[in-house]
Amino acid sequence: MKKAVFNLLFLTGVLLFCFVKLGNAEENCIMCHQGINPGLVRDWNSSKHSKIDVTCSVCHGTKHTGPHNINLAQLPDEHLCSTCHQKQFDEFVKGKHNFGWISMNALPVSHVEPDELIEGGRGCGGCHNMGIKTEAQRKEQWGKGYRYQNNSCDECHTRHTFSKKEALDPRACQQCHMGFDHPQWEMWSSAKHGSRWFIKDSGNLPEDAQAPKCQDCHLPNGTHENRTAWGFLGVRLPMPDDPQWKADRITILKALGVLNPETGEPTARLEAIKAADMVRLTEESWRAEREKMIKTCSKCHSERYAREQLKMGDSIMQKADRLMAEAIEIVAGLYKDGIIKKPDNYSFAYPDFLYFMQTGGGDMKKLSYIDQVLLQMYIKHRMRTFQAFFHVNPDYAYWYGWEMMVKDLGEIKELAETMRANHSK
Repeated sequence: MKKAVFNLLFLTGVLLFCFVKLGNAEENCIMCHQGINPGLVRDWNSSKHSKIDVTCSVCHGTKHTGPHNINLAQLPDEHLCSTCHQKQFDEFVKGKHNFGWISMNALPVSHVEPDELIEGGRGCGGCHNMGIKTEAQRKEQWGKGYRYQNNSCDECHTRHTFSKKEALDPRACQQCHMGFDHPQWEMWSSAKHGSRWFIKDSGNLPEDAQAPKCQDCHLPNGTHENRTAWGFLGVRLPMPDDPQWKADRITILKALGVLNPETGEPTARLEAIKAADMVRLTEESWRAEREKMIKTCSKCHSERYAREQLKMGDSIMQKADRLMAEAIEIVAGLYKDGIIKKPDNYSFAYPDFLYFMQTGGGDMKKLSYIDQVLLQMYIKHRMRTFQAFFHVNPDYAYWYGWEMMVKDLGEIKELAETMRANHSK
């Protein structure tokens, strides 16, 4: 009891002290926040910023002077960081991470999910808040009560240490690059590259031993511009020469809503995909990213070996697309025959992958289970199949990827047969 009273008196004293005007305003900040959120102060004290006079007011302004005007504290965005880190800012602008917010908002599913999971940052928005926002977008978030998803830089260099070493540790990537739809962390950490990194980190490999981490391959030489050849969706333009693969990719693009299932013509969604830089749209742009990766791989491996390994990833993509297209066509046939009714929000009577598990277009009373199995096949198991090849992970490629796609296809066939039989009755 005495301890609780003491703590209360101490905190009250600190808060009162915040209102006292001292000669040093920065000292005021530190004294107040030492009592309110001491972890923040400890992080700043241990940072490089604290050693070179990047003080509180540099980032947060001078208008916030105490608990009565908290909302006047400026929350710095990427443009403020660029005043000292212009090169990194310019690279980030051109890279994939800068399109996180755009790509999330381009997805129709984002607009039928609970807001807390999107702009509140406990679901998609927890990672896809990355990306430079417009003033209007920031005001909209502020109006909803979300103050803190304001800066992309602190996703990798967390505040207030803003440590370069932290951002260079592969564990800094783990929060976002893991889980259901893109388990890169799990694939890398359980493949030979990751195993060697952890062994080296524990001191059981020489200092000069090769043990590549995420940043070595995807942000080489400290660049902040990151992009991959195949992209998140695992599709690209132009179409392949192989006629079967071309037909299969067209089917997948229809399920992504990028091509009109009835005419095969591009839809407005293609423009959103372009704006979010989610696919390579020319052979030249795809080839440029592939050659960058070949150059990176060749730091440890022969160029011939690197090309063979990446080509093998392309090959499994083709085979996975054959399974995927067959499954899509089965479900599309159920829409065509009126066995599955088109949700109101769907543009076409056709599967729509960009509604994710919301296979009723946001209407929980009209969920289609066979569509959910199809979506799982695409965004969970197809992802594992091809991404595991590029991350050189045998178990993920086979048991968590390819074999699960085969299982999904079997379930879809069984479900479709049952649905047709029930419909005919």
